[in-house]
Amino acid sequence: MKPFTRIELLRASFAALLITTLLVQYTLLSATPIFLTTTLPCSCFCVLLSLLFFFSTRPRPVLLLDYVCFKPSFDRKCSYEVCEYFLRRSRRFSTKSEDFMRGIYLKSGLGNETYAPPFIFQTDYEAKHQSAVQEAQEGMFSTVDLLLSKTHVDPSQIDVLIVTCGMFSPAPSLSSLVVNRYKLRPEIKTFNLSGMGCSSGVMSIDLAAKVLSSSTALSYALVVVTESISLNWYFGDDRSMLVTNCIFRVGCAAALITNDPSRRRDAKMQLVDSLRTHHGAEDRAYTAAFQQEDENGNIGVSLTKDLIRVAGVGLREHIKLLAPRVLPLSQLVFNAYSVVISVLFRGESKPIVPDFMTAFEHVCIHTGGKAVIEQVGRVLRLSDEVTEPARMCLHRFGNTSSSLVFYELAYFEAKERVKRGDKMWMLAFGTGFKVCSLVWKSLRDLSKEAENPWNDCIHRYPLKAW
Repeated sequence: MKPFTRIELLRASFAALLITTLLVQYTLLSATPIFLTTTLPCSCFCVLLSLLFFFSTRPRPVLLLDYVCFKPSFDRKCSYEVCEYFLRRSRRFSTKSEDFMRGIYLKSGLGNETYAPPFIFQTDYEAKHQSAVQEAQEGMFSTVDLLLSKTHVDPSQIDVLIVTCGMFSPAPSLSSLVVNRYKLRPEIKTFNLSGMGCSSGVMSIDLAAKVLSSSTALSYALVVVTESISLNWYFGDDRSMLVTNCIFRVGCAAALITNDPSRRRDAKMQLVDSLRTHHGAEDRAYTAAFQQEDENGNIGVSLTKDLIRVAGVGLREHIKLLAPRVLPLSQLVFNAYSVVISVLFRGESKPIVPDFMTAFEHVCIHTGGKAVIEQVGRVLRLSDEVTEPARMCLHRFGNTSSSLVFYELAYFEAKERVKRGDKMWMLAFGTGFKVCSLVWKSLRDLSKEAENPWNDCIHRYPLKAW
Protein backbone atom coordinates (compact mmCIF):
# COMPACT_ATOMS: atom_id res chain seq x y z
CA MET A 1 0.00 0.00 0.00
CA LYS A 2 1.39 3.39 -0.99
CA PRO A 3 1.93 5.93 1.83
CA PHE A 4 -0.39 8.89 1.95
CA THR A 5 0.89 12.08 0.35
CA ARG A 6 0.71 15.44 2.09
CA ILE A 7 -2.12 16.54 -0.18
CA GLU A 8 -4.11 13.40 0.64
CA LEU A 9 -3.59 13.99 4.36
CA LEU A 10 -4.67 17.59 3.91
CA ARG A 11 -7.87 16.49 2.19
CA ALA A 12 -8.53 13.94 4.91
CA SER A 13 -8.08 16.54 7.63
CA PHE A 14 -10.50 18.91 5.93
CA ALA A 15 -13.01 16.07 5.60
CA ALA A 16 -12.64 15.37 9.32
CA LEU A 17 -13.13 19.07 10.03
CA LEU A 18 -16.31 19.13 7.95
CA ILE A 19 -17.76 16.09 9.69
CA THR A 20 -16.89 17.46 13.11
CA THR A 21 -18.44 20.83 12.28
CA LEU A 22 -21.67 19.11 11.27
CA LEU A 23 -21.65 17.16 14.52
CA VAL A 24 -21.14 20.36 16.50
CA GLN A 25 -24.03 22.03 14.70
CA TYR A 26 -26.23 18.99 15.39
CA THR A 27 -25.18 19.01 19.04
CA LEU A 28 -25.92 22.68 19.47
CA LEU A 29 -29.31 22.21 17.93
CA SER A 30 -30.07 19.22 20.11
CA ALA A 31 -28.64 21.10 23.13
CA THR A 32 -27.33 17.96 24.79
CA PRO A 33 -24.59 18.93 27.28
CA ILE A 34 -22.64 15.68 27.04
CA PHE A 35 -22.18 16.07 23.30
CA LEU A 36 -21.01 19.65 23.77
CA THR A 37 -18.26 18.61 26.15
CA THR A 38 -16.97 15.85 23.85
CA THR A 39 -17.30 17.29 20.35
CA LEU A 40 -16.08 20.85 20.92
CA PRO A 41 -12.54 19.80 21.95
CA CYS A 42 -12.48 17.34 19.07
CA SER A 43 -13.58 20.10 16.68
CA CYS A 44 -10.86 22.45 17.91
CA PHE A 45 -8.27 19.71 17.51
CA CYS A 46 -9.37 19.05 13.91
CA VAL A 47 -9.23 22.78 13.12
CA LEU A 48 -5.68 23.03 14.45
CA LEU A 49 -4.68 19.86 12.61
CA SER A 50 -6.14 21.14 9.35
CA LEU A 51 -4.36 24.48 9.69
CA LEU A 52 -1.10 22.69 10.43
CA PHE A 53 -1.38 20.53 7.33
CA PHE A 54 -2.45 23.51 5.25
CA PHE A 55 0.57 25.62 6.12
CA SER A 56 2.99 22.69 5.90
CA THR A 57 1.81 21.40 2.52
CA ARG A 58 0.95 24.51 0.55
CA PRO A 59 3.61 25.19 -2.09
CA ARG A 60 5.96 28.07 -1.39
CA PRO A 61 6.08 30.96 -3.88
CA VAL A 62 8.89 30.70 -6.41
CA LEU A 63 10.51 34.09 -6.97
CA LEU A 64 12.95 35.25 -9.64
CA LEU A 65 15.26 37.34 -7.50
CA ASP A 66 17.34 38.54 -10.46
CA TYR A 67 19.17 37.39 -13.58
CA VAL A 68 22.16 38.43 -15.72
CA CYS A 69 22.88 37.95 -19.43
CA PHE A 70 26.44 37.55 -20.71
CA LYS A 71 27.75 40.18 -23.06
CA PRO A 72 31.15 39.24 -24.59
CA SER A 73 33.82 41.82 -25.26
CA PHE A 74 33.72 44.04 -28.33
CA ASP A 75 36.47 42.07 -30.12
CA ARG A 76 34.23 38.96 -30.21
CA LYS A 77 31.64 40.53 -32.49
CA CYS A 78 30.86 38.34 -35.47
CA SER A 79 29.94 40.58 -38.39
CA TYR A 80 29.32 39.43 -41.93
CA GLU A 81 32.90 40.41 -42.80
CA VAL A 82 34.26 38.27 -39.94
CA CYS A 83 32.25 35.28 -41.16
CA GLU A 84 33.43 35.79 -44.72
CA TYR A 85 37.06 36.07 -43.60
CA PHE A 86 36.76 32.91 -41.49
CA LEU A 87 35.24 30.89 -44.34
CA ARG A 88 37.98 31.81 -46.80
CA ARG A 89 40.98 31.53 -44.49
CA SER A 90 39.94 28.23 -42.90
CA ARG A 91 39.80 26.47 -46.31
CA ARG A 92 37.56 23.80 -44.79
CA PHE A 93 34.51 24.35 -46.98
CA SER A 94 33.78 23.81 -50.64
CA THR A 95 32.79 26.75 -52.84
CA LYS A 96 29.19 25.51 -52.93
CA SER A 97 29.05 25.30 -49.14
CA GLU A 98 30.45 28.82 -48.81
CA ASP A 99 27.84 30.18 -51.19
CA PHE A 100 25.09 28.30 -49.36
CA MET A 101 26.12 29.71 -45.97
CA ARG A 102 26.32 33.23 -47.37
CA GLY A 103 22.75 32.92 -48.60
CA ILE A 104 21.51 31.54 -45.28
CA TYR A 105 23.30 34.23 -43.30
CA LEU A 106 21.89 37.06 -45.39
CA LYS A 107 18.34 35.70 -44.94
CA SER A 108 18.73 34.64 -41.31
CA GLY A 109 17.71 37.91 -39.65
CA LEU A 110 21.05 38.14 -37.80
CA GLY A 111 22.81 41.49 -37.62
CA ASN A 112 26.49 42.39 -37.49
CA GLU A 113 26.81 42.54 -33.69
CA THR A 114 26.34 38.92 -32.64
CA TYR A 115 29.20 37.19 -30.83
CA ALA A 116 31.39 34.23 -31.80
CA PRO A 117 33.57 31.93 -29.66
CA PRO A 118 37.33 32.57 -29.26
CA PHE A 119 38.54 30.01 -31.81
CA ILE A 120 36.89 31.92 -34.67
CA PHE A 121 39.46 34.68 -34.16
CA GLN A 122 42.48 32.38 -33.81
CA THR A 123 44.90 31.64 -36.62
CA ASP A 124 44.67 27.84 -36.66
CA TYR A 125 40.81 27.84 -36.91
CA GLU A 126 40.71 24.58 -35.00
CA ALA A 127 38.44 24.32 -31.97
CA LYS A 128 39.89 22.17 -29.21
CA HIS A 129 38.58 21.05 -25.83
CA GLN A 130 40.24 23.99 -24.13
CA SER A 131 38.41 26.36 -26.48
CA ALA A 132 35.09 24.99 -25.27
CA VAL A 133 36.15 25.20 -21.62
CA GLN A 134 37.25 28.80 -22.15
CA GLU A 135 33.93 29.65 -23.80
CA ALA A 136 32.00 28.10 -20.90
CA GLN A 137 34.10 29.77 -18.21
CA GLU A 138 33.85 33.22 -19.74
CA GLY A 139 30.08 33.13 -19.86
CA MET A 140 29.33 31.30 -16.61
CA PHE A 141 31.82 33.07 -14.35
CA SER A 142 30.99 36.51 -15.72
CA THR A 143 27.24 36.13 -15.21
CA VAL A 144 27.41 34.41 -11.82
CA ASP A 145 29.88 36.98 -10.44
CA LEU A 146 27.63 39.83 -11.45
CA LEU A 147 24.45 38.07 -10.28
CA LEU A 148 25.78 37.37 -6.78
CA SER A 149 26.96 40.97 -6.55
CA LYS A 150 23.54 42.34 -7.57
CA THR A 151 21.51 40.14 -5.23
CA HIS A 152 23.92 40.36 -2.25
CA VAL A 153 23.79 36.58 -1.87
CA ASP A 154 26.88 34.82 -0.60
CA PRO A 155 27.81 31.57 -2.42
CA SER A 156 27.52 29.72 0.90
CA GLN A 157 23.78 30.52 0.92
CA ILE A 158 23.09 28.64 -2.33
CA ASP A 159 21.29 25.34 -1.72
CA VAL A 160 20.59 24.20 -5.30
CA LEU A 161 22.73 24.53 -8.43
CA ILE A 162 21.46 23.74 -11.92
CA VAL A 163 23.76 24.10 -14.92
CA THR A 164 22.58 23.33 -18.43
CA CYS A 165 24.54 23.15 -21.67
CA GLY A 166 23.09 21.22 -24.57
CA MET A 167 26.18 20.29 -26.58
CA PHE A 168 29.13 20.30 -24.17
CA SER A 169 29.35 17.85 -21.29
CA PRO A 170 32.92 17.64 -19.94
CA ALA A 171 34.19 15.60 -16.99
CA PRO A 172 34.09 16.87 -14.29
CA SER A 173 30.77 18.44 -15.20
CA LEU A 174 30.08 22.14 -15.68
CA SER A 175 28.18 22.15 -12.39
CA SER A 176 31.32 20.85 -10.69
CA LEU A 177 33.25 23.66 -12.36
CA VAL A 178 30.90 26.19 -10.74
CA VAL A 179 31.09 24.43 -7.35
CA ASN A 180 34.88 24.55 -7.47
CA ARG A 181 35.04 28.17 -8.58
CA TYR A 182 32.70 29.50 -5.86
CA LYS A 183 33.56 26.92 -3.16
CA LEU A 184 29.92 25.93 -2.67
CA ARG A 185 28.84 23.87 0.34
CA PRO A 186 29.35 20.07 0.28
CA GLU A 187 25.64 19.41 0.87
CA ILE A 188 24.51 21.48 -2.13
CA LYS A 189 22.12 19.75 -4.54
CA THR A 190 23.60 19.91 -8.05
CA PHE A 191 22.02 19.09 -11.42
CA ASN A 192 23.88 19.04 -14.72
CA LEU A 193 21.62 18.95 -17.79
CA SER A 194 22.77 18.25 -21.35
CA GLY A 195 21.25 17.34 -24.70
CA MET A 196 18.04 19.29 -24.00
CA GLY A 197 18.44 21.83 -26.80
CA CYS A 198 17.18 25.39 -26.76
CA SER A 199 14.41 24.62 -24.27
CA SER A 200 16.81 23.74 -21.46
CA GLY A 201 16.87 27.28 -20.05
CA VAL A 202 13.12 27.20 -19.45
CA MET A 203 13.33 23.59 -18.25
CA SER A 204 16.03 24.49 -15.73
CA ILE A 205 13.83 27.16 -14.18
CA ASP A 206 10.97 24.64 -14.04
CA LEU A 207 13.26 22.13 -12.30
CA ALA A 208 14.47 24.75 -9.81
CA ALA A 209 10.87 25.74 -9.09
CA LYS A 210 9.81 22.16 -8.39
CA VAL A 211 12.76 21.59 -6.08
CA LEU A 212 12.15 24.82 -4.15
CA SER A 213 8.36 24.58 -3.94
CA SER A 214 8.58 21.08 -2.45
CA SER A 215 11.24 22.08 0.08
CA THR A 216 10.30 22.80 3.68
CA ALA A 217 13.37 25.02 4.10
CA LEU A 218 13.95 28.48 2.70
CA SER A 219 16.44 28.07 -0.12
CA TYR A 220 18.25 29.71 -3.02
CA ALA A 221 18.68 28.03 -6.41
CA LEU A 222 21.33 29.21 -8.86
CA VAL A 223 20.49 28.41 -12.49
CA VAL A 224 23.26 28.80 -15.08
CA VAL A 225 22.20 28.52 -18.72
CA THR A 226 24.83 28.32 -21.44
CA GLU A 227 25.73 26.68 -24.75
CA SER A 228 28.97 25.71 -26.46
CA ILE A 229 29.69 26.48 -30.08
CA SER A 230 33.42 25.74 -30.11
CA LEU A 231 33.29 21.96 -30.44
CA ASN A 232 30.07 21.97 -32.44
CA TRP A 233 31.10 24.05 -35.43
CA TYR A 234 30.45 21.94 -38.50
CA PHE A 235 33.27 21.59 -41.06
CA GLY A 236 31.53 19.54 -43.74
CA ASP A 237 29.30 20.05 -46.77
CA ASP A 238 25.94 18.68 -45.60
CA ARG A 239 23.55 21.60 -46.04
CA SER A 240 21.22 20.56 -43.22
CA MET A 241 24.18 20.83 -40.84
CA LEU A 242 25.69 24.01 -42.28
CA VAL A 243 22.64 26.01 -41.16
CA THR A 244 23.76 25.83 -37.50
CA ASN A 245 27.00 27.65 -38.39
CA CYS A 246 24.95 30.56 -39.66
CA ILE A 247 22.49 31.15 -36.81
CA PHE A 248 24.00 29.96 -33.50
CA ARG A 249 26.02 32.46 -31.48
CA VAL A 250 27.59 32.84 -28.03
CA GLY A 251 25.26 33.49 -25.11
CA CYS A 252 24.89 32.70 -21.42
CA ALA A 253 22.59 33.66 -18.56
CA ALA A 254 22.42 33.10 -14.82
CA ALA A 255 19.34 33.42 -12.62
CA LEU A 256 18.79 33.26 -8.88
CA ILE A 257 15.52 31.67 -7.73
CA THR A 258 14.26 31.58 -4.16
CA ASN A 259 11.27 30.38 -2.13
CA ASP A 260 11.92 32.86 0.67
CA PRO A 261 8.82 35.11 1.03
CA SER A 262 10.90 37.75 2.80
CA ARG A 263 12.76 38.42 -0.48
CA ARG A 264 9.54 39.26 -2.29
CA ARG A 265 10.25 42.99 -2.16
CA ASP A 266 13.63 42.42 -3.81
CA ALA A 267 12.38 39.91 -6.42
CA LYS A 268 11.49 40.85 -9.97
CA MET A 269 8.92 38.19 -10.81
CA GLN A 270 6.96 35.30 -9.37
CA LEU A 271 6.48 32.02 -11.22
CA VAL A 272 2.76 31.44 -11.74
CA ASP A 273 2.76 28.27 -13.83
CA SER A 274 4.97 26.02 -15.95
CA LEU A 275 4.38 23.31 -18.52
CA ARG A 276 6.64 20.88 -20.37
CA THR A 277 5.49 18.60 -23.18
CA HIS A 278 7.58 16.01 -25.01
CA HIS A 279 6.69 14.90 -28.53
CA GLY A 280 9.60 12.53 -29.15
CA ALA A 281 7.36 9.50 -29.54
CA GLU A 282 6.77 10.62 -33.13
CA ASP A 283 9.82 9.75 -35.28
CA ARG A 284 9.84 12.95 -37.34
CA ALA A 285 9.71 15.05 -34.21
CA TYR A 286 12.51 13.02 -32.63
CA THR A 287 14.84 13.51 -35.61
CA ALA A 288 13.87 17.09 -36.52
CA ALA A 289 17.10 18.40 -34.95
CA PHE A 290 19.62 15.60 -34.66
CA GLN A 291 23.34 15.37 -33.94
CA GLN A 292 25.07 12.88 -36.20
CA GLU A 293 28.00 12.29 -38.55
CA ASP A 294 27.89 13.10 -42.24
CA GLU A 295 29.15 10.67 -44.86
CA ASN A 296 32.73 11.86 -44.26
CA GLY A 297 32.60 11.45 -40.49
CA ASN A 298 32.17 15.14 -39.63
CA ILE A 299 29.88 15.65 -36.63
CA GLY A 300 27.15 18.25 -36.82
CA VAL A 301 23.57 19.01 -35.89
CA SER A 302 21.17 18.37 -38.74
CA LEU A 303 18.13 20.68 -38.92
CA THR A 304 15.72 18.83 -41.18
CA LYS A 305 13.01 20.28 -43.39
CA ASP A 306 10.44 18.86 -40.94
CA LEU A 307 11.63 21.15 -38.14
CA ILE A 308 9.22 24.02 -38.80
CA ARG A 309 6.26 21.65 -39.26
CA VAL A 310 7.20 19.76 -36.09
CA ALA A 311 7.46 23.04 -34.18
CA GLY A 312 3.98 24.04 -35.34
CA VAL A 313 2.41 20.68 -34.48
CA GLY A 314 4.18 20.52 -31.12
CA LEU A 315 3.07 24.04 -30.27
CA ARG A 316 -0.56 23.25 -31.09
CA GLU A 317 -0.48 20.20 -28.81
CA HIS A 318 1.25 22.22 -26.11
CA ILE A 319 -1.26 25.08 -26.04
CA LYS A 320 -4.14 22.61 -25.78
CA LEU A 321 -2.82 21.78 -22.32
CA LEU A 322 -1.71 25.29 -21.44
CA ALA A 323 -4.88 27.12 -22.50
CA PRO A 324 -7.22 25.86 -19.72
CA ARG A 325 -4.62 26.89 -17.13
CA VAL A 326 -4.06 30.47 -18.27
CA LEU A 327 -6.84 31.72 -20.55
CA PRO A 328 -9.91 33.62 -19.29
CA LEU A 329 -13.23 31.79 -19.38
CA SER A 330 -14.52 33.84 -22.33
CA GLN A 331 -11.68 32.63 -24.56
CA LEU A 332 -12.14 29.01 -23.49
CA VAL A 333 -15.89 29.14 -24.26
CA PHE A 334 -15.22 30.77 -27.62
CA ASN A 335 -12.66 28.11 -28.52
CA ALA A 336 -14.98 25.28 -27.41
CA TYR A 337 -17.75 26.74 -29.56
CA SER A 338 -15.47 26.84 -32.63
CA VAL A 339 -14.50 23.19 -32.02
CA VAL A 340 -18.15 22.13 -31.85
CA ILE A 341 -18.93 24.01 -35.06
CA SER A 342 -15.94 22.36 -36.76
CA VAL A 343 -17.21 18.90 -35.76
CA LEU A 344 -20.78 19.64 -36.85
CA PHE A 345 -19.64 20.87 -40.26
CA ARG A 346 -17.16 17.99 -40.60
CA GLY A 347 -14.04 20.12 -40.69
CA GLU A 348 -15.20 22.70 -43.21
CA SER A 349 -14.46 25.42 -40.64
CA LYS A 350 -11.35 24.97 -38.51
CA PRO A 351 -11.33 25.60 -34.75
CA ILE A 352 -10.29 29.14 -33.92
CA VAL A 353 -7.04 29.58 -31.99
CA PRO A 354 -7.79 31.48 -28.77
CA ASP A 355 -6.21 34.88 -28.24
CA PHE A 356 -3.38 34.25 -25.77
CA MET A 357 -2.72 37.96 -25.45
CA THR A 358 -5.85 38.13 -23.30
CA ALA A 359 -3.87 36.15 -20.70
CA PHE A 360 -0.45 37.80 -21.10
CA GLU A 361 0.87 41.30 -21.56
CA HIS A 362 4.23 40.08 -22.91
CA VAL A 363 5.60 37.01 -24.67
CA CYS A 364 9.21 35.82 -24.94
CA ILE A 365 9.14 33.64 -28.06
CA HIS A 366 11.82 31.09 -28.87
CA THR A 367 14.29 32.89 -31.17
CA GLY A 368 15.42 29.72 -32.89
CA GLY A 369 15.47 31.42 -36.27
CA LYS A 370 13.46 33.63 -38.55
CA ALA A 371 11.27 30.76 -39.79
CA VAL A 372 10.57 29.55 -36.24
CA ILE A 373 9.46 33.01 -35.07
CA GLU A 374 7.21 33.36 -38.11
CA GLN A 375 5.71 29.91 -37.52
CA VAL A 376 4.91 30.71 -33.88
CA GLY A 377 3.35 33.98 -35.02
CA ARG A 378 1.16 32.13 -37.54
CA VAL A 379 0.03 29.40 -35.12
CA LEU A 380 -0.82 31.80 -32.31
CA ARG A 381 -1.92 34.62 -34.62
CA LEU A 382 0.43 37.11 -33.03
CA SER A 383 0.97 40.60 -34.37
CA ASP A 384 4.37 42.00 -35.38
CA GLU A 385 4.31 44.07 -32.21
CA VAL A 386 4.15 40.92 -30.08
CA THR A 387 6.94 39.13 -31.99
CA GLU A 388 9.12 42.25 -32.04
CA PRO A 389 11.33 41.30 -29.03
CA ALA A 390 12.09 37.88 -30.51
CA ARG A 391 12.95 39.31 -33.91
CA MET A 392 15.14 42.04 -32.46
CA CYS A 393 16.85 39.57 -30.12
CA LEU A 394 17.70 37.33 -33.07
CA HIS A 395 19.12 40.32 -34.93
CA ARG A 396 21.28 41.55 -32.05
CA PHE A 397 22.47 38.31 -30.41
CA GLY A 398 21.57 35.51 -32.84
CA ASN A 399 20.31 32.15 -31.61
CA THR A 400 21.96 31.86 -28.19
CA SER A 401 20.13 28.56 -27.64
CA SER A 402 18.95 27.89 -24.08
CA SER A 403 19.64 31.42 -22.79
CA LEU A 404 17.64 33.20 -25.51
CA VAL A 405 14.50 33.91 -23.44
CA PHE A 406 16.56 35.84 -20.89
CA TYR A 407 17.95 38.13 -23.60
CA GLU A 408 14.35 38.80 -24.62
CA LEU A 409 13.42 39.56 -21.02
CA ALA A 410 16.34 42.01 -20.95
CA TYR A 411 14.91 43.66 -24.08
CA PHE A 412 11.60 44.24 -22.30
CA GLU A 413 13.46 45.73 -19.35
CA ALA A 414 15.57 47.98 -21.56
CA LYS A 415 12.35 49.28 -23.16
CA GLU A 416 10.75 49.59 -19.69
CA ARG A 417 7.60 47.83 -20.87
CA VAL A 418 7.04 45.46 -17.94
CA LYS A 419 4.87 46.94 -15.22
CA ARG A 420 3.81 45.64 -11.83
CA GLY A 421 1.20 42.89 -12.19
CA ASP A 422 1.98 42.15 -15.85
CA LYS A 423 2.06 38.50 -16.88
CA MET A 424 4.76 37.17 -19.18
CA TRP A 425 4.87 33.93 -21.17
CA MET A 426 8.26 32.37 -21.92
CA LEU A 427 8.05 29.81 -24.73
CA ALA A 428 10.95 27.64 -25.94
CA PHE A 429 11.47 24.58 -28.14
CA GLY A 430 14.07 21.87 -27.70
CA THR A 431 15.51 18.85 -29.45
CA GLY A 432 13.70 15.65 -28.85
CA PHE A 433 11.14 17.35 -29.59
CA LYS A 434 10.10 19.45 -26.59
CA VAL A 435 7.93 22.52 -26.00
CA CYS A 436 8.26 24.32 -22.67
CA SER A 437 6.46 27.26 -21.08
CA LEU A 438 6.90 29.48 -18.05
CA VAL A 439 4.31 31.98 -16.86
CA TRP A 440 5.61 34.86 -14.74
CA LYS A 441 3.92 37.69 -12.87
CA SER A 442 5.90 40.89 -12.45
CA LEU A 443 6.18 42.05 -8.84
CA ARG A 444 7.30 45.57 -9.74
CA ASP A 445 7.97 47.87 -12.66
CA LEU A 446 11.11 46.62 -14.43
CA SER A 447 13.49 49.31 -15.63
CA LYS A 448 16.79 49.36 -17.48
CA GLU A 449 19.77 48.50 -15.29
CA ALA A 450 23.50 49.08 -15.69
CA GLU A 451 24.09 45.38 -16.44
CA ASN A 452 21.52 45.14 -19.24
CA PRO A 453 23.18 43.77 -22.43
CA TRP A 454 21.01 46.08 -24.59
CA ASN A 455 22.22 49.32 -23.02
CA ASP A 456 24.56 50.36 -25.84
CA CYS A 457 22.09 49.75 -28.66
CA ILE A 458 18.48 49.79 -27.41
CA HIS A 459 17.92 53.23 -28.92
CA ARG A 460 18.28 51.66 -32.38
CA TYR A 461 15.55 49.09 -31.81
CA PRO A 462 13.08 48.05 -33.05
CA LEU A 463 14.41 48.08 -36.60
CA LYS A 464 12.06 49.19 -39.33
CA ALA A 465 13.23 46.43 -41.66
CA TRP A 466 14.17 42.94 -40.54
